[in-house]
Amino acid sequence: MPAAIEAKRITKTYGKGKRALDDVSLNVSNGEVLVVMGPSGSGKSTLIRTFNGLEEFESGTLEILGIRLGAEPNEKQIREIRLRVGMVFQQFNLFPHLSILENITLAPIKVQNLARKIAEVNAIELLYQMGIADQAHKYPNQLSGGQQQRVAIARALALKPEIMLFDEPTSALDPERVKEVLDAMRSLAKKGMTMVVVTHEIAFAREVADRVLFMDEGKVIETSAPEDFFSNATQERSRRFLNQMM
Repeated sequence: MPAAIEAKRITKTYGKGKRALDDVSLNVSNGEVLVVMGPSGSGKSTLIRTFNGLEEFESGTLEILGIRLGAEPNEKQIREIRLRVGMVFQQFNLFPHLSILENITLAPIKVQNLARKIAEVNAIELLYQMGIADQAHKYPNQLSGGQQQRVAIARALALKPEIMLFDEPTSALDPERVKEVLDAMRSLAKKGMTMVVVTHEIAFAREVADRVLFMDEGKVIETSAPEDFFSNATQERSRRFLNQMM
């Protein structure tokens, strides 16, 4: 079975020659949870945004679920990938004028032409999984940050993606709300969802990740099992980062 994600020598440059991604290669297997860590500005978010076409790159190749992307992907490829790869951002990006149920059913109805009744049944089931089914008819501003992020996860899941990308999903939350979002992500991992998670949550990475990938200055510095990375990182830059975090 091919890898869910296969990146080979991806390079992306910003501004005056600064490399946001510098010759990055990696594989993510089906069902694997890869946690991406590194200091601010290391290229983590840029990397996972290439996985659903939100960021382009100058050189290298990227294969997502068997769809091969070059430096200039076409719109058909991007559309197919976004139907099969869900993404959750730091900010919740919910439509404030739509109810929670409407936020979740919008894409299945408009993009997949799903009947509204079926889309609503599916949405309620996802909200049950997220522990917030009682919030279905409220509006985003009536929910806590943690609840809104769980709605964002449910919305991404509504298209039945094969891969989920998380870009620091708890960084905008109050500390007491972080656990409920991480619990929802743990549940997804237990169900075998392929996940790439950019996070600084060390406890989550220790418990849930199959591998940890550490980046700095646009480069992959090391990749290892979490028990090895956190107890015996091989690279000095990784050890400096961990000393600051732990």
